[in-house]
Amino acid sequence: MDRMHFGEHSSTQFNEALESIRNNLMEMGGLVEKQVVDALQALLHADSDLAQKVLDTEDKVDKLEMLIDEECTRVLALRQPAASDLRLIIAVTKAVSDLERIGDESAKIARMGQQLAEEGESPRGYVEVRHIGNHVRNMLRDTLDAFARFDAKKALAVAAEDNEVDLEYRSAMRSLVTFMMEDPRSITRVLNIIWSLRALERIGDHARNIGEQVIYLVEGKDVRHITVDEIEAKLKK
Repeated sequence: MDRMHFGEHSSTQFNEALESIRNNLMEMGGLVEKQVVDALQALLHADSDLAQKVLDTEDKVDKLEMLIDEECTRVLALRQPAASDLRLIIAVTKAVSDLERIGDESAKIARMGQQLAEEGESPRGYVEVRHIGNHVRNMLRDTLDAFARFDAKKALAVAAEDNEVDLEYRSAMRSLVTFMMEDPRSITRVLNIIWSLRALERIGDHARNIGEQVIYLVEGKDVRHITVDEIEAKLKK
């Protein structure tokens, strides 16, 4: 990517600091991505042990968040980065926050899985969970890949997929609320599915946020809070 000049500094220590930040971000992303996958499996298969594994990973994710924040603060204080380096640090700090929140949402799904394992499976909603879950898992994978490769086009595709997730989420909500009204005995278990779908929708939002930071990093343009069409138009200017 000709806009980025990462890793071309005369200071070896500066290069190593930036490389460490990127590597730790990717490690954190890998952990969070695994949390999402395992949380989905725990919910779909009522696997309490796997759900607990997701919850146990939270501590590792939190420690990486603090480590990366510390590294970014040190670079800002000692190196006073400019241009693309400054954008990298800003994008990383925001992406780390979104990754930590994705981990929190995964933990919510895992807890719903534990409850369903104890109370009995929900009569409805697993198809929607699987379908939307696959969507957001792919979004997270793609947005992390976009960050690793400084790929603004792939980041934009993540934003477009988030719109599809939102549409599917609203459709699933209508269906499940209707089902609960028709069968009040199912309310408690179906609510666990609803909260899980809400968590998945939020994971999609956070994946999109990370993609928007990739676009900011690569193009130097703030594309938050606007539509995909508006992002495309802004990138053409």
